[in-house]
Amino acid sequence: MSEPQHHDPSVATEKLATDHDAVGLLGLIAYTELATFGRLAADAAHAPTLAQRHQLSRHAGKMLARHERVLERIADLGADPEAEMGAFDGIFDDFEARTPSSTWWEGVLKGYVGHGVADDFCRLAADGLDDESRDLVLEILSDGVDSERSATVIADAAAADPVLASRLALWGRRLVGEALGLVQTLLSEREGLSRLLADGAGHRTEAGTPGAADATGTAADRQAWVFSQLTAEHTRRMGRLGLAA
Repeated sequence: MSEPQHHDPSVATEKLATDHDAVGLLGLIAYTELATFGRLAADAAHAPTLAQRHQLSRHAGKMLARHERVLERIADLGADPEAEMGAFDGIFDDFEARTPSSTWWEGVLKGYVGHGVADDFCRLAADGLDDESRDLVLEILSDGVDSERSATVIADAAAADPVLASRLALWGRRLVGEALGLVQTLLSEREGLSRLLADGAGHRTEAGTPGAADATGTAADRQAWVFSQLTAEHTRRMGRLGLAA
């Protein structure tokens, strides 16, 4: 039996990403959390019941707390938090324009799917960060808020209304397609994110993570691997709602 593989920084593959790339990813995460806070707050304000309003408002508060922690890390690294966030201002505009919600339920699922894909992408890229930043990001993005904040609201409604469930399943397929299109745009326009993904893939390959080597080749290979990971996570996310992906 082979011995467990451990990552040794002294023999690590040369990093591609720069310090600027790292704070850029943190800026993306901070901006995403702020945008999600705004969406959840809006969803809460128009929720059909008081219980739903309370639930979504509580989760919106958690998003704002996550946002603040990332800003603190950006400042600790000597960068300007507002400037790093500002670099991504408007990145969701095209996604929003291409996915207008016709019902409150569609709007809630849109936030759930869109934010979920964004979180999953940032988790993959975070493997290319320094240890302290990576630990912070993975803690924040794995604290259960994503699965809690909308899943119960949507799952309960879908279970009670098969017609609604069918419509939301179709809507979810459209949403993930548009979300993957946004990821493709980010990868093509933000080379720093691609470099972080490459570094993270190298670490996972050294650690023996199955399939990670697929992301260490060309930019096209890396994009295909990222899309496969994001699609698989989306399928699991929809499954938690009782909806077909």
